[in-house]
Amino acid sequence: MHPIRSTSLLTGLFALAASALPAEVLGADAEAGRQKARQCQTCHGLDGIAKIPIAPHIAGENEIYLITQLKAFRSGKRTHEIMSVVAETLSDEDMADLAAWYASIKITATLPE
Repeated sequence: MHPIRSTSLLTGLFALAASALPAEVLGADAEAGRQKARQCQTCHGLDGIAKIPIAPHIAGENEIYLITQLKAFRSGKRTHEIMSVVAETLSDEDMADLAAWYASIKITATLPE
């Protein structure tokens, strides 16, 4: 393999691995996220289980996924009449803390018999 391509591949793989790190490693604070989640509880619930039909359940979701979605709402890449307004007020730290909180909630599923 060409040395430049090899270096680029390794750099890309390292970046991908770093993006999959849990929020604790990224410096997020789940307890701070719990406090910040009070603003989310009307739609998503403090427990991450949606309280209204148009909101998704977010309990137990992956931190990186949650942060990515919040950033997409903040940037306008993804739009929703409520989430776009909420996300524009969140800092990167707020997003990481919220993601850490909701990701820390354990969810179980029971398959039908």
